[in-house]
Amino acid sequence: MGDQINITSGDGFTFSAYEAKPAGAPKGAVVVIQEIFGVNPHIREVVDGYAADGYYAVAPAIFDRVNPGIELGYDEAGMAEGIALAFEKLDMANTLADLQAAINTASANGKVGVVGYCFGGLLTWLSACELDGVSAASSYYGGGVAGEAGRSAKCPVIMHFGELDAHIPMSDVDNVKAAQPDVPVYVYAADHGFNCDHRDSYDAASAATAKERTLAFFGENLS
Repeated sequence: MGDQINITSGDGFTFSAYEAKPAGAPKGAVVVIQEIFGVNPHIREVVDGYAADGYYAVAPAIFDRVNPGIELGYDEAGMAEGIALAFEKLDMANTLADLQAAINTASANGKVGVVGYCFGGLLTWLSACELDGVSAASSYYGGGVAGEAGRSAKCPVIMHFGELDAHIPMSDVDNVKAAQPDVPVYVYAADHGFNCDHRDSYDAASAATAKERTLAFFGENLS
């Protein structure tokens, strides 16, 4: 359904992105922020899904600055490489600048919502707090959000966590709730990565409920 495009960041760096367009006029735009595994088949499917739901959708390849075009699997080796890329090699200032460029590109199709998963869940929260042109943000199991929970969002935000997530303990989720009492924080009887049907931790019921909530949220804020 989608196509590969190029986006140029504020410093002139050009990176790839996967975009998909709805059948009719877009309801708005959604920037999909990848997990630590790159813009892989799952993330492309997420983009296609939002296009099928009526939105222009785009997933910027934020690893292009350090390893262009990389797509990782969900095995142990892929996990280790993804963690190293996201938390050791990637420069956060450049990453946010690239996300800003993706938001600017998406904004030609209406108000922009951001949704992200895992590392992308953290970047979704930072985008809501730091970047311009974001009208709504839906963060899924963002590792590290608790450490950034003292920030102030510039747009409405919702968050999704799994109560069985060994990577994000419920104490962290409680800290997020305490720091952000106006942010709806949904907790599911599921593990980390419950939205991804390419992972053993996929939970269909939780994924469906979280998507319904996100679509309702975007419908309210991007229309």
